[in-house]
Amino acid sequence: MKIAQLILSKTDFELLKSHLKLSTNLSEFNKKKLILELKTARVLNSAEMPDDVVSENSKVQIKDVASGQTFDFILVAHQKADPKMNKISVLAPIGIALLGYRPGIEVDWEMPNGLRTFRIVSVERMPVNH
Repeated sequence: MKIAQLILSKTDFELLKSHLKLSTNLSEFNKKKLILELKTARVLNSAEMPDDVVSENSKVQIKDVASGQTFDFILVAHQKADPKMNKISVLAPIGIALLGYRPGIEVDWEMPNGLRTFRIVSVERMPVNH
């Protein structure tokens, strides 16, 4: 499987690195995948981040490849997460899986209900105060 290169802001990169060290709830599959992705990631200043790359404060639409079901949500800082408002933490399993990728990429990630493949349909940068 070809792995697409992550493009991460310095903030998201540091967040994922520290989560990798501190997290006890990442599966072995996800830990290995994240370690590999972080080793090859392109790390940019926030101002240099392309608008179509998933990062904190991105409105994202994904499609579950197996079921065809689509999901829309905004990735936010952990403390701003509110599932009722479709605001998902960047440290939720799906947040970690999608950070750094662009539309068209398919991401395999082990979720609580098993290994899933999601295709990123669209990404839109939201204002920080959103």
